[in-house]
Amino acid sequence: MADFEKASRTHGVGVFLELRKRLQSGLLIVGKDVARKPADVVVSGEYSSLLVFTPRGELSLTLPAGVTFEPGSCFPTPAGESCGEELHFRLRINVKPSTEEEASDNVMETLRANETYCFHCQGCMTRLLEDRVFKRVLPLPNGNWNSIVDDWCCHPDPFAKKLLPRAEDCLLGDTFLLLARDSSCEHTLTVEEAPVESEDGQDSKKSCRRVALVSCKSCSSVLGEAVAPGTVKLYITQVVVERAEGDREPETSLNRSLFLEKTIAARLLGLSSSMSTFHFSVQTPDGKTFLLLWLLNSDSITASVPETCVGDESSVDSPSHSPSPTAATVLKLLYTSCSDTSTQHRDIADSWEANAIGHAVVLPLKVCEELLQVIEDSNSTLPASMRRMRSYEVSYLRL
Repeated sequence: MADFEKASRTHGVGVFLELRKRLQSGLLIVGKDVARKPADVVVSGEYSSLLVFTPRGELSLTLPAGVTFEPGSCFPTPAGESCGEELHFRLRINVKPSTEEEASDNVMETLRANETYCFHCQGCMTRLLEDRVFKRVLPLPNGNWNSIVDDWCCHPDPFAKKLLPRAEDCLLGDTFLLLARDSSCEHTLTVEEAPVESEDGQDSKKSCRRVALVSCKSCSSVLGEAVAPGTVKLYITQVVVERAEGDREPETSLNRSLFLEKTIAARLLGLSSSMSTFHFSVQTPDGKTFLLLWLLNSDSITASVPETCVGDESSVDSPSHSPSPTAATVLKLLYTSCSDTSTQHRDIADSWEANAIGHAVVLPLKVCEELLQVIEDSNSTLPASMRRMRSYEVSYLRL
């Protein structure tokens, strides 16, 4: 898949597929550089693959287990404003209910009491802590709880005392873990104080605060904060948490973009399910809103193949067989960046703020920037007709 994704950032989309498992239907888009008219495209199914025949060649898209194409169900549909660049087809699929629960890599769902876990820096895979066995794994209150205390009380904050873990506790925030420091931290972690600007620069008492940033001693990646002398906050986007199994060694490296994409996608899905919310405000630790996300659905299956990877322009008389990319289960998002100063985007941001829309998802500034890059890269690989919806941009995050 890496070659397809790299090429699709610089060339037009040749074939794009989006299936909806709940609706058991899908949309197939073929670029006009691959096929000029609907009659040039023939779609069929073979086991767990969707076969797309075009003058440029045959393309096989591998579908997830239990998903099959319904023969004879593919029909052309209007492409709207993009009719000059794209051919659109509607099709039907059959989805066999799965009796097995899919294993989750989401650390928030896999951490359990009385299990042994090892913690590694995601950047260099250095082991950060001695193996931990937690007696208690507990969720912290909703991430916004402390910021709305003023709305509940007319006297000083009665909840001002921080919730901190005991020696054998693991406390779960929306995007971080709170752990007690141990002796191994002295050899693997560094702590350095750094000033952080407050969102309200008018208030001299809040204009600047100091945070103790926790970094990996091996690669200097910022992992979180030291929120108290004996407590460390580690963001789930910065660490790899695995169940300790014998002498198994962790992978030497993980693709950063893919790790971040899957981690954030799993967390948005988890928060959406547990809190019945679909709007998220990605914020930096100082409370500044960086990105607005609107989760549309979590049952999409997509595959995108750049035009340059569909056969060969010279092979019209003798079509070739293209490689078989795998369709991935994804979250479909609408997004807008708060750094975009256009009137449309500013109106959206103001509306969300005025109506208190969006559950706060707090991430370090660098991670916010990385996430925006991942989302924008996804948007750039979509067909022109799929990149925008109303005043928002569209993106997909792999689960």
